[in-house]
Amino acid sequence: MHVGITGASGLIGTALSQVLRERGDVVTPFVRPNSTTSTSASVSWDPAKGYLNHEQLRARGPLDAVIHLAGAGIGARRWNARYKEEIVRSRVASTTLLMNELATLDPLPFVVSASAIGFYGSRGDDVLTESDSAGRDFLADVCVAWEEAASIYTRSGGSLAIARTGIVLDRRGGALARQLPLFRLGLGGRLASGAQWLSPIALIDEVRALVWLLDQRRSTTANLTCPVPIRNRDFTRLLATSLKRPAAFVVPAPLLELALGREMAGELLLASQRVVPTALEDSGFVFECPDASSILRRALD
Repeated sequence: MHVGITGASGLIGTALSQVLRERGDVVTPFVRPNSTTSTSASVSWDPAKGYLNHEQLRARGPLDAVIHLAGAGIGARRWNARYKEEIVRSRVASTTLLMNELATLDPLPFVVSASAIGFYGSRGDDVLTESDSAGRDFLADVCVAWEEAASIYTRSGGSLAIARTGIVLDRRGGALARQLPLFRLGLGGRLASGAQWLSPIALIDEVRALVWLLDQRRSTTANLTCPVPIRNRDFTRLLATSLKRPAAFVVPAPLLELALGREMAGELLLASQRVVPTALEDSGFVFECPDASSILRRALD
């Protein structure tokens, strides 16, 4: 297939591009103007300015599919009003621009558009599937707006899959890469009570799931998480054991709130999201890493 990818230089996008190319697909990355990754095989765009190079897009030839991953990092910096606006704008503006542009193509490519399990908000011990409603906090509102922007495409007759991703674990980036230095020094520990549920996924399964949705070409919404969520305290113990280090520390909630702000700490580190991948499993997808133990073995290998 000929597949366009936004966010192709990120952790997920890089791994996804490699897998697609290895199986013989042609990949066209969407890149910022003057990017060092810009080539004759890429399409230039700048969502913040509402710019996408129409001529390059058409010159690359018909697209069979597009996987849309672009968006500012949720945990890249401490939240303030300005950065929260950037988090929203980077997702909604880029998605709106892309979907409107793709809707002009003939034939219409199949689209997989990213979202996140932040859609559900913090829900305690509730087991969350794709049929559950949205939460009522900042990240939930972001995900709702993100998905609504993507839905523009379906109103033009296009087929769309929404991928609500959990915590992608890999030593080369994301949450695990930030945790590893502390845990390797024996300074790791649970966050507050540690009772909050985490819903991780191995990078390999994140990529496999995106490719699965791509190949299925079905309009759907799917949670991209492993089948077995885990509490923070159990994940902490498991990670420390994997590294043969102690994890005796406890990071109190007030300290997290002081460091990050109450809202950011509450929604990123203290939120409880017990999410399961019902749609993926019902479609026949089989995980290589079905639980946190196998995810960490893969990530640390």
